[in-house]
Amino acid sequence: MSAVAFLSTEPASAADAQPGVRVRTAVEVPVVLADGRTVTASFITFHGLADGREHFALRFGKPQEQATPLVRLHSECLTGDVFGSARCDCGPQLREAMLRLHEQGGYLLYLRQEGRGIGLFAKLDAYRLQDSGLDTYEANRMLGFDEDARDYGVAARMLEALNVPRIKLLSNNPDKRTQLSAAGIEVSTQVPTGVFAGPDNLRYLHAKVRHRQHTLELPASASSVA
Repeated sequence: MSAVAFLSTEPASAADAQPGVRVRTAVEVPVVLADGRTVTASFITFHGLADGREHFALRFGKPQEQATPLVRLHSECLTGDVFGSARCDCGPQLREAMLRLHEQGGYLLYLRQEGRGIGLFAKLDAYRLQDSGLDTYEANRMLGFDEDARDYGVAARMLEALNVPRIKLLSNNPDKRTQLSAAGIEVSTQVPTGVFAGPDNLRYLHAKVRHRQHTLELPASASSVA
């Protein structure tokens, strides 16, 4: 039997989807969780997203049967998600989200907004500036970008195409809730992720709290997490 099975290419109710945004393809793929289990997730792609990027969703379990499914918005981080960079907490957050979504059922929206929207090469340029003493947000500004250039309106359109108007949001970032609510998605509650602090990312995490009010309880110094 093939490990990949094609599903419907339309949302459950096309009339409920945002005009111009619709499901393109859904396909089942076996994925390996952080605990070593192999489970099935549905990768879902979209037509009509305004920014033209290849954002996609992963569906775990049967969240369409829930009134308020758990949803994680995860911005692409090639260095952390794929190569295990310890300069950020992106990889651990992604792996935690997949475990929790498998256990509870829900959606992971993987948004192609590398480097908080500035792109991979610019993010690596920002790393060089961070090595000279700037924090992650100051480095983005020094390069001529916003502190955080991400637009979560596209995530709202994806959720509408999936017929998900009301969610529990898995995130420590208050901006995600604010933007989703402004774009018409009801966030019933915000569920915190784990805190993945280490000696290489503690300064980065403190910058998240200081600049963008992320809800993280952090140790004061890297020696506490070495």
